Amino acid sequence: MSPFKLFTLAFALILPLSLLGCPSKNNQPSATTPAANSPATKTTTDFDGDRAFEHVRKQVEFGPRPAGSAELEKTRGYIIDQLKSYGLSVTTDEFLPVTPQGGKKMVNVVAEIPGESSDVIIISSHYDTKYFKEFKFVGANDGASSTGTLMEMARVLAAQKTKPKLTYWLVFFDGEEAFCAEWTDCKNFTRTGETKELPDNTYGSRHMVEQLILKNELKRVRAMILLDMMGFKDLRLDRPELSSRWLVDVVWQTARDAGYGKQFTDGREGVDDDDHRPFLRAGIDALDIIQLGTYDYWHTKDDTLDKIAPKSLKAVGDTVILSLPKIEERIQSRSK
Repeated sequence: MSPFKLFTLAFALILPLSLLGCPSKNNQPSATTPAANSPATKTTTDFDGDRAFEHVRKQVEFGPRPAGSAELEKTRGYIIDQLKSYGLSVTTDEFLPVTPQGGKKMVNVVAEIPGESSDVIIISSHYDTKYFKEFKFVGANDGASSTGTLMEMARVLAAQKTKPKLTYWLVFFDGEEAFCAEWTDCKNFTRTGETKELPDNTYGSRHMVEQLILKNELKRVRAMILLDMMGFKDLRLDRPELSSRWLVDVVWQTARDAGYGKQFTDGREGVDDDDHRPFLRAGIDALDIIQLGTYDYWHTKDDTLDKIAPKSLKAVGDTVILSLPKIEERIQSRSK
């Protein structure tokens, strides 16, 4: 065989091996590779970012929506009507906590998607906005974006033909926001005649955990995913420090596999208290998907609809939906 033919044959054999050894810069398969498009690796869902954005718009149009307000009552009615239109069973849990502004009517909303098991995965958002007397706060990102995303997730999950392995509770928490100027300003306020510490925040999530304990149902909840402030047009979701590591790993890897590596990054998000915290304290694995450290409009009058993008809502909606089967598998494997 001539030297030229030998060279040609060697090159033909070596080239495929060299390509196998040269992944993309981020060592992740692109959405166009055969692996990403194989039946075993879904990279998108029926989640519609524009539909989710319309839910965000509707909430913003109601105006500021602090707990106990007429505007939040209208928002709650809208959420419930939409959930029922998807064919979901919806329940409400009304409670009357004492706040620095006195007693407030609050209502948690829960939509259920029954699974093969009665064990539960909670996917959640808070739908109230923070009270400000100085300016009009419509909370497009802080409250509306996560709630709109959860509503669209409800539509997609309700339409799936295959029953999930575990039961899903889609929970809309009331009263996440503090009534005082800052989260911890009124941390130790008490009612007359009481010495019990009453935090001025996370009213709805704390109430739900209390009810789960009271009804001896806490052990049913195997994981909790919280969405909060995740609709910014320049979305960057760093890995939350105060969350269960395995949940973070599953969701962030799923995001990368789905082509959302630019949105789900490997920085660190230092939020140490949110609606997932009462669940962590109760021994339930929980995850907070939130962009706070790099969002400049938090709790300002500029947290408005122009800061939100449908593509960001879809990135989160797709990622969480695609993560659920993996989370179910992990939970069931740990139970064996």
